[in-house]
Amino acid sequence: MADQNHASASEAAWDAVVIGGGPAGATAAHDLARRGRRVLLLDRAGRIKPCGGAIPPQLMRDFDIPESLLVARARTARMISPSDERVDIPIENGYVGLVDRDVFDEWLRERARSAGAERRTGVFERVERDPDGTAVVVYRARRGRAAHSHVAANGKPTTLSAEDEALGDEMRVRARYVIGADGAKSEVARQCVEGAEKTKYVFAYHEILRSPEPGTPGWDGSRCDVIYRGTISPDFYGWVFPHGDTLSVGTGSADRGFSLRNATQRLREASGLTHCEILRREGAPIPLKPLPRWDNGRDVVLAGDAAGVVAPASGEGIFYAMTGGRQAAQSVEEALSTGQARALAGARKRFMKEHGRVFWVLGIMQHFWYSTDKRRERFVSICRDKDVQTLTFDAYMNKRLVRAKPMAHVRIFFKDVAHLLGLARV
Repeated sequence: MADQNHASASEAAWDAVVIGGGPAGATAAHDLARRGRRVLLLDRAGRIKPCGGAIPPQLMRDFDIPESLLVARARTARMISPSDERVDIPIENGYVGLVDRDVFDEWLRERARSAGAERRTGVFERVERDPDGTAVVVYRARRGRAAHSHVAANGKPTTLSAEDEALGDEMRVRARYVIGADGAKSEVARQCVEGAEKTKYVFAYHEILRSPEPGTPGWDGSRCDVIYRGTISPDFYGWVFPHGDTLSVGTGSADRGFSLRNATQRLREASGLTHCEILRREGAPIPLKPLPRWDNGRDVVLAGDAAGVVAPASGEGIFYAMTGGRQAAQSVEEALSTGQARALAGARKRFMKEHGRVFWVLGIMQHFWYSTDKRRERFVSICRDKDVQTLTFDAYMNKRLVRAKPMAHVRIFFKDVAHLLGLARV
């Protein structure tokens, strides 16, 4: 009998081992399991990604997400300029849904388990090969309680005992295909996919606060605030997003020398939130450019942050992560059905065909408009335009570039040119 900690050539391989149980990995595991595939979902416990938690109605339709998971619905987006000019944009014919990632992600993982996927908790180590060439996923299971990545409300790191932190012996499972959905600093991508080192990152940090009491001056639990100010972020933005009983206040930057924690403190002060209790603090890198390749041409494909699918400028990631997870699952299903490993490349091709133009436009927008406070001021001014407001939120809620109003696009084009040349009044 083979040692239980080692995969043997005679052991049946899983159809897919999914590394990472965030929105991308959990979606991929669910989609494959409900097709009757034998799926193992490996996730490291205690991980909560810093995230505003915004999801569009299209995500809820595409992935059958119940409204009960929403902790808030934003009906207004407030854009705030460096000079504190405020533009309130009503979200007509819809809303921005807000979720708490710890609850939302766990619900997705449990849905995958209910569909037939097996869940295990552990830390991915590497991919090896059996003598017949089959992938062997090596991981280490945690002993004791899961280690948490956040810090305590008093600002001090959570103290973990040796038992909490200890990892068990190496475990091995055979896999016909591996889906790497293990986040921005994906170890699966680094080990298995050429070009993974080309990912560009914004480093995000946020604090979860207890929400002010209803009726508190300046507080609106149905409004998302987006702050464009160099002191809050030199190249991205800050945010205040309502989550019902709690709220997310944070910022991001690619400048490693910029103090995100100090900037978030300034943001809390500017937003009148210094009296709110801090429940936890979280930080993590977020990729802002899709990788040039998502598969190894053999048996590994990436999804979510591991593939780099967070939208530039907006930082939106949950919808694109789940879409990428679905594309990865479809590619693995095709490879399992046909025996053709080239099917794995279809995940990136389909995703970029559908969303590549949006990423390109948002990348240009971030590079230009977020570079100086003068440009940020003009950008917020553009947001006063009704055409811009309508097309922006139509595109956000439905995840499509809106083509139904060609004259609106023409008007926006000429307005943008005027702003770029400094001819428009701010």
